[in-house]
Amino acid sequence: MSVGQETKMTTKTSVPQTCVTYVPDVDIIEDSERIRLIADLPGVTQSGVDLTVENNMLSISATAAITPPEGYTLAGQEYGVGNYHRDFTLSDAVDVNGIAARVKNGVLEVVIPKREEVKTRKIKIE
Repeated sequence: MSVGQETKMTTKTSVPQTCVTYVPDVDIIEDSERIRLIADLPGVTQSGVDLTVENNMLSISATAAITPPEGYTLAGQEYGVGNYHRDFTLSDAVDVNGIAARVKNGVLEVVIPKREEVKTRKIKIE
């Protein structure tokens, strides 16, 4: 994961805080039916992810929420806390209306189906 940029944000107390935006590592897996993106987003839950498609651009934005269990305090952490953002240009070969996504344990999986006319098919030889 690489660090993108620092942004200033204001909390409810109006005290500006520096928030780092990270570029998450993403695995891209393609087969004849679909393309899968698997993004590492430590500390992110389903409610912290925003996934949008506009003009063939898929955008992933997320915010990590670190909440230690009740009765415990955070003694240390091995990854930075902040926001995540990454953009992907989609080709005309995918069906943007069929995109599905889920988050589990800080890992976002996005499934992008291919359009029927571009899927690999077996041609019978006579």
